[in-house]
Amino acid sequence: MPRKTAARRGLLGRALVSLAVLAASVYLLLTVAPRLGLDLRGGTQIVLETHDSPTVTADAAATDRTVEAVRRRVDALGVGEPLLARSGENRIIVELPGVQDPREAIEVIGRTAQLSFHPVVAAEGRTLPGESGRQLPIGPAALAGDGVTDARPATNPQAGPGWTVAVEFTSSAARSWERLTAQAACAAPGDPLRRIAIVLDDKIISSPQVEPETRCGVGMIGDRMQITGQFTQAEARELALLINAGALPVPVDIVEQRTVGPTLGAAAIEDSARAAVIGVALTALFLMVVYWLAGAIAVLALLGYAAVSYAALLAIGATLTLPGLAGFVLAIGMAVDATVLVFERTREERRLRLDRALDKGYRGALSAIVDSNITTLLAAGLLFWLASGPVRGFGVTLTVGVLAALFTTLVLTRVLLHLAARAGLGAHPAPSGLTHEGRVRRWVNRRDPDFLARPRRWLTGAVVAVLVALTGLVIVGPNLGVEFTGGRILEYTVPAGADPGQVRTAVADAGFPRAIVQSSGDTAVTVRTEPLDQPAAERIRTAVAGTTGAATVLRDEQIGPSLGAELRTNALIALGVAVVAQLAYLAIRFDWRLGLATVVALAQDVLLVLGIFTWLGKTMDGVFLAALLTVIGYSVNDTVVVFDRVRELRARRPGNPLPRTVGTAILQTLPRTINTGIGVLFVLTALLVLGDGSLADFALAMLLGLVVGTTTSTITTAGPVAIILNDRHTGAGAR
Repeated sequence: MPRKTAARRGLLGRALVSLAVLAASVYLLLTVAPRLGLDLRGGTQIVLETHDSPTVTADAAATDRTVEAVRRRVDALGVGEPLLARSGENRIIVELPGVQDPREAIEVIGRTAQLSFHPVVAAEGRTLPGESGRQLPIGPAALAGDGVTDARPATNPQAGPGWTVAVEFTSSAARSWERLTAQAACAAPGDPLRRIAIVLDDKIISSPQVEPETRCGVGMIGDRMQITGQFTQAEARELALLINAGALPVPVDIVEQRTVGPTLGAAAIEDSARAAVIGVALTALFLMVVYWLAGAIAVLALLGYAAVSYAALLAIGATLTLPGLAGFVLAIGMAVDATVLVFERTREERRLRLDRALDKGYRGALSAIVDSNITTLLAAGLLFWLASGPVRGFGVTLTVGVLAALFTTLVLTRVLLHLAARAGLGAHPAPSGLTHEGRVRRWVNRRDPDFLARPRRWLTGAVVAVLVALTGLVIVGPNLGVEFTGGRILEYTVPAGADPGQVRTAVADAGFPRAIVQSSGDTAVTVRTEPLDQPAAERIRTAVAGTTGAATVLRDEQIGPSLGAELRTNALIALGVAVVAQLAYLAIRFDWRLGLATVVALAQDVLLVLGIFTWLGKTMDGVFLAALLTVIGYSVNDTVVVFDRVRELRARRPGNPLPRTVGTAILQTLPRTINTGIGVLFVLTALLVLGDGSLADFALAMLLGLVVGTTTSTITTAGPVAIILNDRHTGAGAR
């Protein structure tokens, strides 16, 4: 009786938690709008890096002041819903939704705009280039730009052709202006010393003469003046904007620029949504075919998972990016993995009553579920810690997805299964799909568990595969994306049938012979070059359009060499820390030999994916890094499940030789490996077939990782390495 009461209380508690979480999720879904990243809604992202000035150190405080100055400039541009944030101590991320032509934004945002007013002095003074290129000697600044209260473009026929900028001073600045002009008025009309040099960022933009009627020692009285210089309307507007926004406290360089067209963003959302629907539908059908009513209950729980994880992203204000959407779809596979693990453990207890078999199945699967999800969380945490931009968004989405998968499997699915058992499925359990072995388990039961008795034979095949991968990395060399090398990548929509060879010739004739031109699908062309300025990028677009008939910018990304080197270093650090973190965790949770064998297997999986991508000529960029770290998580997941069973079997039958124990563990967990792999395979195949560009490459990397990580590395590498290490440690001889 006490046991039944405790079971009822546990069921009631889980049911109430499920209802509360689902209700909160529905509320968030109905009331909170998602925040889409620029790669989904289109726009421009600019990353600025601050540097020390002669008087100011570019520390975090100076960078924060620079953020506010840049914010004023962005607001003056009229961009809707911009996002500005400091990243690290000396980087600023600026996101401008909807901005497709970033030339004006780059010009306005990136200028320091140090405005000052100087007297023109004798030749021994500091010289700066004037309006006509002639050098003018100037004295110390007599008035700084912070004394200006307002600046606006204007026309003044008396000042000559072109536009001017009308400036208003503060009262104290007006007195400084009066003293400055009073000194200059002492020079004769026409004398250069009668001029006032107006300097912006160490360049004289205007040097007007003091009016002839202004008397020496009196100066120009008032708080207004005009900057002349035969500006165009756009130039006058930009100069007024810079003056009003104020100078940047420290100089900045643009180290990264990305522009995504709205068409590409809409296509990415459509492709991801279609892949999610088709992949989940196929996964749901597969679960119901294999697990019958239990599979149907799992499908309902997966719908709950989708709602909970998406609502959690809305609750924390996460920005949804293209890799984030891929991570969201991928995390569905994580939820399937945990559910299948429980179902297979329940099938092993099929001789018991259904509710008791479910309880034992959950208890038996709990340690493997926790261990495998913690290893995935380690990879997601590294993405958030070391990555930036969209890839960091992938880490956030994957973290939320893993936590939601744990809730779905351990709470929601368990509640639904127990309610179904109490509603009559317990009395007639056959339709549940959990009371029979299944085809895979029947096949497994006929296999000999001593197939790892000669571990070196299995390891030889793995070594050969790794050598082939390393050969590709050495001979062909990895094709690193601009994120890791620095450079600019431009993607254009062109009419169908465009010849990449002709486009390559046209781009070379335009002055870019080293540019790499590739076709991206039937109606897109990608041009990859060294870092370029905006006029050079426009020349490339003109060359592409001249060859194909039309060229619309789909994507424009530029990474500075210093940032590319930093991102490349961070990627290597991420991989290294991932290996160390996995080894540390597994050494704590398992025997050190099993932990080391797991790390060797995941290193093999990483090398194989890198090698295959190299042989295929695929680009390795930030999204690929996200896929690679997720492959590490998947690889460790499968090995952890097997070694968790090894730990259980060794405790139950300590006298069995390790090769037989490992072989038995692999065979017993094989139904979970196959069923989970097929479920994830549906989702990834949908992403590969329906996606394009980086989304398809992400799916390809994940598919390769799925094949080598969940179907071969445990058998050919992790198991044999663990056996060899154990034999050497105990003195036995491994064959």
